[in-house]
Amino acid sequence: MTTPSLPSPSSLSHYDARPFFEKTLQFGVQHGIIDQQKLDAICTDAPKGMVQIARYFGSEFLRPELEKARERIVNLVSLYLEHTSGGDLRQAAESLRDHSFLSRSKGGSDMLKSLIAMPQNSHFGMNERGGFKDEHIPLLARWSLRSLPDYQAEFAKRNQVAQVIDAALWLADSLGMDATGLEEADADAEAVIRTALLTLATRRCEMPDWVAFEKMITALRKKHGAARTPVKAKHSGQPGNRQPALAIVLPKNLPDQFKPLVQTMHQSILSDLPKILDASLPVKKLFDQTPAFMGRYFWVEDSLSEVDHHDRSASETWRKATKGHDDEGSLLTLFLCVATRTAPKTLLTEKTAATLIRKIRKTGLDPGLARDYIRHHAPAPHQNDYVRMWMDFCDEAQPTLRSGSDHELKDALALLRRECNVTM
Repeated sequence: MTTPSLPSPSSLSHYDARPFFEKTLQFGVQHGIIDQQKLDAICTDAPKGMVQIARYFGSEFLRPELEKARERIVNLVSLYLEHTSGGDLRQAAESLRDHSFLSRSKGGSDMLKSLIAMPQNSHFGMNERGGFKDEHIPLLARWSLRSLPDYQAEFAKRNQVAQVIDAALWLADSLGMDATGLEEADADAEAVIRTALLTLATRRCEMPDWVAFEKMITALRKKHGAARTPVKAKHSGQPGNRQPALAIVLPKNLPDQFKPLVQTMHQSILSDLPKILDASLPVKKLFDQTPAFMGRYFWVEDSLSEVDHHDRSASETWRKATKGHDDEGSLLTLFLCVATRTAPKTLLTEKTAATLIRKIRKTGLDPGLARDYIRHHAPAPHQNDYVRMWMDFCDEAQPTLRSGSDHELKDALALLRRECNVTM
């Protein structure tokens, strides 16, 4: 039976519950790394550091504050030594020998200040720039008593968030949008990355507002929506991938540190593509009203652009529907067609008018449909007048149009000839 080997002095730190500074100090003395002169210097510096820390976090005149300061300075030195040495007691002892005790304490403090200043959330509007500030001091007080594993776990989380933000900033900058714009928009970094990749895939060169985003998705649907096979990204250096319906190529000059993260975001877009390319889902409903997609993509909020786009779209629809006719008869004919879910027209033949009357008597007409149509498409200055004209017509005409005693439709047709545009 073999006797198990004893751990080396450097590895004893893993089984010792004392602060890493104390273990380092003992190891350094035992191995001749730290001499009496250095011990005397530490004994001189430590009280000064304790008073400074007690003053920084509260008061140097209260014994409990001084006791807490002693814990903090030991922990700060321990954090820095263990972190920079990777837990190796010899390296830590040499660092303590070659530098002052207070410099190692400051090193630990700087580590924590940098950690606290790192972003916790990928929303640009929820993170402050400018580094560590006075309002962070209470948080530093708590962290000054935490262990290295706690620091490492928190650093890993925040560093991942920082990577996402930095990648989003790089991609947004390539599309003409800076950090200030993203902060003002309260943009989510992952959403920015997804939208940037879609934008680049459609060969656009600016971060889109809603109008541009909607056009981008509509164009993608027209070009690629017929594809029902799984869509894969085109990666250089990965032979064997079949040609995708939509190729989303990563920017050639994307920094290496961002590539793994952007690849992950890339894959999430591919998972979303079946719905993105589904023309049966209205773009607004998918991206702005579907819980799984809300906030998942980003567009610049520009209400003036949206209003202008709406006005231009409404004007175009109205122009096509009315063909330039704005007389009362043409408009009432148009509204009657809309209210009966008939193709919009400003002129009816006798035969079409009779068919429309029979439809009204069978399924009715919905005045609200025409009213909504007016609100969405008619020129804004005239909307109230058009709605009033239409509702007055409905009140007067519906009894005749719906009458079951007018079997030959004579009264109803006479009404339409008088109020609307009906030709022989």
